[in-house]
Amino acid sequence: MKMTVSEMVSACGGRLLCGSPAAEVTSVSTDSREVAPGALFVPICGERVDAHEFIPSVLEAGAAAVLTQEHQSAGGPGAWIAVGDTKDALQRIAAEYRKRFSLPVVGVTGSVGKTSTKEMVALALSAGLNVMKTRGNNNSQVGVPLTVFRLSEEYGAAVVEMGMSEFGEMSRITEIAAPDYAVMTNIGVSHIEHLGSRRNILAEKLHITDRFHPGSVLFLNGDDEMLRGLAGTLPFKTVLFGTGEDCDFRAEGIEAAGESTRFQYMAPNGEAGEVSLPMIGTHHVLNALAGLAVADQLGVPLADAAAALSNYRAPAMRQQLRRANGITILDDSYNSSPDSTKSSLGVLKSLKSGKRVAVLADMLELGSYSAEAHRNVGEFAANSGVDVLITVGERAALMTEGARAVRSDMDCRVCGDNRQACEALKTLLRPGDSVLIKGSRSMHTEEIVAFLLHE
Repeated sequence: MKMTVSEMVSACGGRLLCGSPAAEVTSVSTDSREVAPGALFVPICGERVDAHEFIPSVLEAGAAAVLTQEHQSAGGPGAWIAVGDTKDALQRIAAEYRKRFSLPVVGVTGSVGKTSTKEMVALALSAGLNVMKTRGNNNSQVGVPLTVFRLSEEYGAAVVEMGMSEFGEMSRITEIAAPDYAVMTNIGVSHIEHLGSRRNILAEKLHITDRFHPGSVLFLNGDDEMLRGLAGTLPFKTVLFGTGEDCDFRAEGIEAAGESTRFQYMAPNGEAGEVSLPMIGTHHVLNALAGLAVADQLGVPLADAAAALSNYRAPAMRQQLRRANGITILDDSYNSSPDSTKSSLGVLKSLKSGKRVAVLADMLELGSYSAEAHRNVGEFAANSGVDVLITVGERAALMTEGARAVRSDMDCRVCGDNRQACEALKTLLRPGDSVLIKGSRSMHTEEIVAFLLHE
């Protein structure tokens, strides 16, 4: 990227305290450890750390400019820009930078599966275009601006993951990313604690279309009843992808064998072909269909896009199959919600295995729905052929009630923390068994995975 200090001051409505307005900024960072020469450093005030304290060190490292909401005068190296709020200023500068580019931008949102879908959409598009994509799951009010700053003329398309957890958040990041196209994966109950209902979640996520123009398209998971109901009701084109007969892009003949999934895709123009994904799980089929639908819209040949999808690799801690000591570990420890947990239980069921063990930790941000959701997941686990259910945390303990309501003799073990879960697994698992590890991010269930890998 290239932006002058003067252009940044104008974009965010800031005030230049010192430094040259003609100085050129070539990157933007909120992490003082990653600041490179020529960067703009944006200190974010967090709950535990106020990053303004790192301003002197980043300037010594060669930062060209810094934003500050805590200084009214300054001197020394670099340009200092005073603003009312550094996060707001970051967003305003990014929104102005986005206006410089006419390349198609695809936004990806949904209650679960955003990161995997983003990866598949980018992979399908890469069969014909040079694609810039969100790194990791950098999908927040800070992450989306940092993604936008990576746009350049070398790219033919961009895929931007866009998440939200509260009212007004999607509108804000949509103003920054300004997607021309958008994919909605599903409407679940993630963040229902703050948003109140699935209908509210849908309404908030629909703000991803706020910057749509006459040529824009919204791609919807036709297997989600709330999203399917939007088709034909909006003032722009909608495309359904899924397994139903009414889906524009449809998957048929889904087969899982070993550690791969194959299916036939049917396109609206009658074109058909096969996709082979190097992982198991029908939800991956939907993600792949989204990639094909977007690729077709942007002019990438479907056969090429389908071939590219065979190279997909799951992001870290997201349904990764790992092995240690003869045990198959389904590492889905990154985060958890009722919908994503049920999806992972389906994958566990499909594994050829001795015992199937599910280690499920607390699912957070469910508000008043929490108790019901945890019991419901327990019922689902019992109906999914899980042999042993190990819960971690006070909320997850309610899963045992649901599981035993289905199978009164089911082997359920309640653990207070990850250490107790590791001890239980140590005596339980044998070569040939499979174990699913899943929990909300703050439960740090990756610690259990690490124990199994190094036991």
